[in-house]
Amino acid sequence: MAKQTFEITSAFSNEDMLAAQISNMWMTWDGARAEWLKQRRELRNYIVATDTTTTTNSQLPWKNKTTLPKLTQIRDNLSANYLSAMFPNENWLTWEGADEQSVIKKKRDAIQAFMRTKLQGIRFKAIMSLLIDDFVDYGNAYALVGFERSVIEKENDPEPTVRYIGPTAKRISPLDIVYNPNAISFLDTPKIIRSTYTVGDLLKEVETNTDMKYDMEAIQKMLDLRASISDASGRGDTIKDEACKIDGFGGWFQYFTSGFVEILTLYGDIYDSSTETLYKDQIVVIADRKFTILKKENPSWYGRAPIHHVGWRDRSDNLIAMGPLDNLVGMQYRIDHLENLKADAFDMIVFPVLKIKGDVEDFTYGPNERIYTHDEGDVEFMHPDPSALQADNQIGLLEQRMELYAGAPKDAMGFRTPGEKTKYEVEQLQVAASRIFQVKIEKFEEFMELIINDMLETSRRNITAPDIARLIDDETGVVEFLTISKADLQARGRLVPMGAKHFAAQSKIVQELSAFAASPLGQNPAVALHFSGFKIAQLFEEVLGLAKFNLVQKNIGILEAFEQERLKQTAQEQMAVEQSMPVESGEEAQLGGTAPAGVPQEGA
Repeated sequence: MAKQTFEITSAFSNEDMLAAQISNMWMTWDGARAEWLKQRRELRNYIVATDTTTTTNSQLPWKNKTTLPKLTQIRDNLSANYLSAMFPNENWLTWEGADEQSVIKKKRDAIQAFMRTKLQGIRFKAIMSLLIDDFVDYGNAYALVGFERSVIEKENDPEPTVRYIGPTAKRISPLDIVYNPNAISFLDTPKIIRSTYTVGDLLKEVETNTDMKYDMEAIQKMLDLRASISDASGRGDTIKDEACKIDGFGGWFQYFTSGFVEILTLYGDIYDSSTETLYKDQIVVIADRKFTILKKENPSWYGRAPIHHVGWRDRSDNLIAMGPLDNLVGMQYRIDHLENLKADAFDMIVFPVLKIKGDVEDFTYGPNERIYTHDEGDVEFMHPDPSALQADNQIGLLEQRMELYAGAPKDAMGFRTPGEKTKYEVEQLQVAASRIFQVKIEKFEEFMELIINDMLETSRRNITAPDIARLIDDETGVVEFLTISKADLQARGRLVPMGAKHFAAQSKIVQELSAFAASPLGQNPAVALHFSGFKIAQLFEEVLGLAKFNLVQKNIGILEAFEQERLKQTAQEQMAVEQSMPVESGEEAQLGGTAPAGVPQEGA
C-alpha cells in the first residue's frame, strides 16, 4: 500500500530542513511524471497548431504543411457541451437538508441565496469553464477552496470599501500540483502545489487571505535576502549553487533578481521519524525553497485539505487519469499525414515530375512552350497514382471515429443517424448515444459539489458579520435582499448541483410520459380514468422549469373559459344595443343632432 503521509527525517521544528525536504519531494514527484508531461506538450501542440511545423508531423518530408484541426474541434465541442449541460438555467443549485431544522424554507432560502450570491461574486461559472478545459485537455482538473477578505482602505475615506468578502474557488493548473500517484485516494495523499507570485502579489495574498496566518518574520528574511542579492553583481561568487535550478528560471541569481517568488504549499499528514511523531492534516508553505513562511494545522472542519480532483478516465493503481483526447493524438497525426499526402499528390499531378531521356535542349516548362530534342531524346511526364486523391474518404472515416471515441454526444453538432424513425425511437437513440457523455458530466458534477460544500464550510468558519444575499421569489419573481448571519448558515445537509444529472432525469420522464400518452394503452379510457390531469400538469410545470410563471392552477382553464364566455356575451349585448340605435343623416350629423319632434326636416 502506498504511503499516505509525508515522512521527514529531521525534527518538524527545524524549518530549514523541512523546507529542503519538501523541495526535494516536489522534484521527485515532478520527475516521476516526466513521460506524462511530454504527452501533455504533444497534445497541446496539436490543439493550438496552425500548421504541422509545430507538431510531430513536422518530421515528415511533405511540401504541404496543412493541419486539419479535428482534435481542436472535438475539444471545443466537449467543453461547450459539458458547460451548457451543467448550467442549463439559473436554478442549478439546491440545498438538501439532513434534519427537520435544516429543511425549513427559511433556512433553505438563506443558504441558497447566500451561496448563489457568492458564486456570482467570484464568477463561478467562468472558473468552472477553466476547470472543464483542464478536464478535457489534461484529463485531470484540480480546484482549491479558500476564504478571501478584500477591503480597500484610503486615507481620505473614513469607511473602507469592501470589494469581496467570502469563499473562493481557484483553479490549480495540472502542471503545478504533484502528489503520490500510487496512493489509495487523492483526498488522503499529501499534495504539493507550486505557485509563482510577484513580491507585491505575495504581500497582497498575505493581507487578504485571512484563512492563513503567515510568518511575517520569515517573509522579512525572504525580502532581505532578495535585497542583498539584487545589490550584488551576479559574479560566480554571488551564486552559491549555479547547478540548482528553479522551474521557469535559470540559476539562483536570475531567479532572485526576477521579481518573482516561488511558493510550494504542502497539504497532508507529516510523520517526523526523528521524534516518531505524526502531525495530522498540516499546511506548510515555503518560499524560495528555503523559508518556511507558514506552518499550521488545517482549520477545515472536514479534516482534509480543501483541494479536489476529478479525472476523465481513471487508471488502475494510478491517480493521474487519462483524458478524452489522449487516444486521439495518433489519429490526428494520421489525418494530417493523409491530408498533406493528398495535397502533394495533387501538386504532382498538376506540376508533374519530368523524365528526360537522351539529349534535350534546355527549356522552360509552361503552356505553349516548345521542347527540342535530338536523336532518341524524349521528355515524359511522371504522373503519380491518382488513387491518392481518394484520401478524403479515409480522412472522413477517421474524423467520425474520433468523435465516437471521445464520447461526444451524437447530436452535439446537429447530426442524426440515417433512416426513418418515430419520435420515440429518436429519443431512445439520443439517450443511448450520449450515455458516455452523461456519465462524464455526472462525474464532474460530483467534483463541483465537493467544491461548493467546501466553500459553504469555510464561510461558516470565517464569516464575522452579517452579509447581504439576493433572493428571487420563485412564485412572484420579486427580488428580495436577505440579511444572512452566521447562524443562518449553520445547518446539516449539503448543496447539490442539479444540472446535467437532474435535467437528464427530467428529460427522460417527459419523453417516457409523452410516449405513454400517445400509445394505445395511454389513450385507453379505462386507464386514463385513473390519471390526474392536474398532477400531470404540475409534473410538466416542474420538469420544464415553469414554476415561477405560475401557469398551473387547479381548474384554471374552466375559470378562464367562463370569463371568456362572459366577456363574449357582454360584447354581443353591447353590439346589439349599438345596432338598435337610429342612424343619423349626413346633414343632421353635421349639425350635431336630430330635428325636434313635429318639425318637418328639410327635403321631406
